[in-house]
Amino acid sequence: MAEKPHMNLVFIGHVDHGKSTLVGRLLYDLGEVSEQAMKKLKEEAEKSGKGTFEFAWVMDSLKEERERGVTIDIAHKKFSTDKNYFTIIDAPGHRDFVKNMITGASQADAAVLVVDANDGIQPQTKEHAFLAKTLGVKQFIIAINKMDAAKYDEKRYNEVVGDLKKLLGSIGYNLDETPFIPTSAYADDNIMKPSPNTPWYKGPTFLQLLDSFKPPEQPVDKPLRLPIQDVYTITGVGTVPVGRVETGVLKAGMKIVFMPGGAIGEVKTVEMHHEVLPDAKPGDNVGFNVRGIGKNDTRRGEVAGPVDNPPTVAEEFTAQIVVLQHPSAITVGYTPVFHIHTAQVACQFIELVKTIDPKTGGVKAEHPDFLKTGDVAVVKIKPTKPMVIENAKEFPQLGRFAIRDMGQTVAAGLVIDIKKKA
Repeated sequence: MAEKPHMNLVFIGHVDHGKSTLVGRLLYDLGEVSEQAMKKLKEEAEKSGKGTFEFAWVMDSLKEERERGVTIDIAHKKFSTDKNYFTIIDAPGHRDFVKNMITGASQADAAVLVVDANDGIQPQTKEHAFLAKTLGVKQFIIAINKMDAAKYDEKRYNEVVGDLKKLLGSIGYNLDETPFIPTSAYADDNIMKPSPNTPWYKGPTFLQLLDSFKPPEQPVDKPLRLPIQDVYTITGVGTVPVGRVETGVLKAGMKIVFMPGGAIGEVKTVEMHHEVLPDAKPGDNVGFNVRGIGKNDTRRGEVAGPVDNPPTVAEEFTAQIVVLQHPSAITVGYTPVFHIHTAQVACQFIELVKTIDPKTGGVKAEHPDFLKTGDVAVVKIKPTKPMVIENAKEFPQLGRFAIRDMGQTVAAGLVIDIKKKA
């Protein structure tokens, strides 16, 4: 049997609109959570007077089992449909969501935006919808949840859908390709099977919509980009860099260059899980033995690419960022650490070009004096030392970054333009 395509899925939306409950229900209906585990959760929930929260507890149980002494294994939040294999990127809080979206392994391919039928659009609905779009998520399902609490009222459903279409259309969502569905995660409406409570809804079930997601294309036709995670010296073998192929194909016999250092070598062998492969494709974590490279010729944070199309080293770059949290304000001259693929480099803000209104995408202010929490802005950045970064349009995997300072993620963004180092 061929392997199912893998997708990272994120559930977004306002707090308390039922994201965790929807995830819990889905995992339960798919048999990823046992009846026994569910019963235990139900008892726990009832004891604490939160009877309807057992599905949400499925997700929380992992975090809370230590405090409560309840042990439940949720199969690592992975599940399969007929066509796809999914990993759920758990994103309970707004900040976690953005951090998870930006840091390497968990870039979401698709998102489920969950909106409470009674509450309708709330501040975080807008924010998450905008951020997901800004951070490169291409496919969405919009679940109008808690329909049971809205008495399965078709009129209310249509109102919320109408409001959302206005909002999402203005942010740049393709409404022709964005399905809306009425659900109740708690009452199990339209999750695995059509609900008798919504006879007016003739569309696919939630599970069918998950199956309609197209897996991300393997960017094999792009030039090789392989950020280095570690470099080992193995006796009798030589220097073995390790990393994940993000784009292109790594083949034995290929001449590659490690940037920004510039060391050049020839790939002798490619190995994954102790098995020698003829080549490695995007998503493969590999070790590869390189002829002509010594232990100190490359290191974590460098990126390997073909000699005739080397990874881009930036003199400076322009990026769109979202300020997640900052104790004071970001001004020109601010020099925090940028986390980009496997590199961590201090970079300086050299120009605040403009701020953007997240609800419309229009310009809010040209050349503001400072940026504060919640601002979306276009900025110019200068790395304090050579580093590889690519345009997010061409190489999304190497064009997204998180900005950290004082032990927290202060902002996140993506590269829109690069001035190459001469």
